[in-house]
Amino acid sequence: MPQSMQPGDAKAAEIKAVSIGKTFGAFHALKNLSLDIGRGEFLTLLGPSGSGKTTFLMILAGFTAPTTGRLMMDGRDITDVPAEDRSYGMVFQGYALFPHLTVEQNIAFPLKVRGRSSADIKRKVGDMITRVGLGGHEKKLPAKLSGGQQQRVALARALVFEPSVLLLDEPFSALDKNLREMMQQEVKRLHEETGTTFVFVTHDQSEALALSSRVAIFNQGELLQVGKPQDVYERPTNRFVAEFLGEINLLPLEKVEVNGERAAGKFEDRTIIVNQSIALAGKTAVAAVRPEHMFISAAPQASDCNAITCRVEGATYFGASTKYHLRTRSGMSLAVSMPTALASPIAHQSDVWVSWPVHQGFLLPDAG
Repeated sequence: MPQSMQPGDAKAAEIKAVSIGKTFGAFHALKNLSLDIGRGEFLTLLGPSGSGKTTFLMILAGFTAPTTGRLMMDGRDITDVPAEDRSYGMVFQGYALFPHLTVEQNIAFPLKVRGRSSADIKRKVGDMITRVGLGGHEKKLPAKLSGGQQQRVALARALVFEPSVLLLDEPFSALDKNLREMMQQEVKRLHEETGTTFVFVTHDQSEALALSSRVAIFNQGELLQVGKPQDVYERPTNRFVAEFLGEINLLPLEKVEVNGERAAGKFEDRTIIVNQSIALAGKTAVAAVRPEHMFISAAPQASDCNAITCRVEGATYFGASTKYHLRTRSGMSLAVSMPTALASPIAHQSDVWVSWPVHQGFLLPDAG
C-alpha cells in the first residue's frame, strides 16, 4: 500500500524525479527525465506544445503514473502515492471553480474536506482573501467575477491549506496581456510570502524568465537544459534553447580555433571572437548574439568588440526600443534592437557597422 502523506508535513518540499519515462503506446512523451526541484524554489517547466512539460506536471500531481522511473519527496518514494494523498495545491488553466459556491466558500472547500474547525477555516479564508486582494467580493459567485478575480480565487483555494507544493498548469493563458502581467506579479509575491515550492508550466518564454528561480526547458519529451533564467537566456547549451528563448542572430563561422576560454572563426571576411567556447576546433559553428546586445555605428568599434558591415533594410518602432532589420554582405538577415532614446536616425539602404562586445556572444554547434 502507498504511504499516505499528511497535509502540513512540510512548509515546502524537495522533489527528485529519477529517470522518469512515460509512453502512450509507441509515443514517448517523456524520455529518461531526471530533475531535482529544490525546497521552496519557483521552477518553471517551459517548452512548446507536445514537449512533455504538462505530462511531467501530471506525474508530479499524481494524476498520471510514470512508465519508468521513481519520484521522491523529502526522501520518501511517492511514485505510487495517489493524488489525493499528496496534498499538493493545483491551479488549472480553466480555474475549475465551483460555480454554485461563493468566493469564500470556494476558498474554504479544501479546509472543510480536511476537517478543519470552523474557527480555523474562517481565519485562514479571511487571510487568503486579504492576500489575494479580494476583499469585498466574499459573497460573490464566480460568474460575477472578472477573469483575473477568478484566477485569484483559484490561487487562494490552492494555497489556503498550506500545501508543500503548488502546481500551476498555464494558469494565465486565458488572460489579456495587462491582466496577465498583473497576475504574474501576484503569483511571484505569493511565492515569496508563502515559501511554498512552486512548479509552473508555461509555453511563454517571457513569463518563464520573469517569474522563475530556475527554468527547465523541454522539447520532444527530453529535458534539454535547467538553470537560472539569466543563465539559460545568456548561455544556452544548444541551438533549440537559444532559438526558443527569444530572437537571436546566428552567424556561421568557418575555421574555428579554440584558445583557452575563447574561440575565433571567420564570418565573411571578418574574424569573430566569442567567449565561453565549446570544443569545436576545426569544425563549423555559429556565433550566437542576442539583438539587444548589438549596436549600430558609422565606424567599427575599437577594443573588445566584434564588428561586421551591414545594409539597413528597415526599422520597427516599439516605443521604448527600435528594431533594425539589416542584411550582411553575404545576404544574411540580422536584427539589432536598441533603446529608442539612444538610437540615431539611420537612413534606409545605408551601409553601417554592427558591433557587439566579445563577452556577449557565445558559440553553438552548426547543427541543431
